[in-house]
Amino acid sequence: MQRYAMGIEYDGSEFSGWQRLSKHGESDPEGYVTLQSVIEEALTFVAGTPIETICAGRTDAGVHAAGQVIHFDSPVQRDPRGWVLGTTSKLPPAIGALWCVPVNGGFHARFSARARRYRYSILNRMVRPALNRQVLTWERRPLDADAMHRAAQALLGENDFSAFRTVHCQAPHARRDLQEISVWRDGDVVTVEVQANAFLHHMVRNIVGSLLVVGRGDAPERWIADLLAGRDRTKAGPTAPSNGLVFLGPRYPTDVVEQFGLPAQLRL
Repeated sequence: MQRYAMGIEYDGSEFSGWQRLSKHGESDPEGYVTLQSVIEEALTFVAGTPIETICAGRTDAGVHAAGQVIHFDSPVQRDPRGWVLGTTSKLPPAIGALWCVPVNGGFHARFSARARRYRYSILNRMVRPALNRQVLTWERRPLDADAMHRAAQALLGENDFSAFRTVHCQAPHARRDLQEISVWRDGDVVTVEVQANAFLHHMVRNIVGSLLVVGRGDAPERWIADLLAGRDRTKAGPTAPSNGLVFLGPRYPTDVVEQFGLPAQLRL
């Protein structure tokens, strides 16, 4: 049995999130199509035998990925180029395999990662987007990106993020280590980029939703710190739309990246 790591990018607009909603080998329920089931079907075709995958970070419906990492075990060996090209040939246009490397049982796409990184993009102008609209959220009211950045720094460190988790979150606790968060403007686009050891369900979108309140001038910068301390989801801003969110990918320790020959951008 050979284990492989693979990089995947996808436009999540037409998918019901990452996680398969059916048993392995069965179709998703009518009206639902998940990324995991579609990707496993393509890998199974290349391998000629059923393949199951583990991902670094499960994304919600409508969320995209620029650098999702998966691993899978195969009883048959294929060269990395064969896995990439063969898998992509069986995937819809919204999904593509980027790279593949053979690893061993010491690598786990999820548990070997020490951080995950996301980017949220907001088009801030009077007119809605026509181009790239699937990866942009539109906000017509002027945003103060500098105020959003300053307010966001209150979230750094290991904290209880109950104020920014959905009621449907199944995590056993709300403590997460938020390692970096930045907000900046480039022309009409305001970007929020955040890295943490792990994220709660809807955590990034709920943080962005609250930062938008600050950016519009409807709440002071200190409000974000007050929300964090209060741990009350009902006091925070609304959940930002899914279409502006892109999973940039996991981050692994240097020794893991070097040992398995993973792409350099995955280095923590």
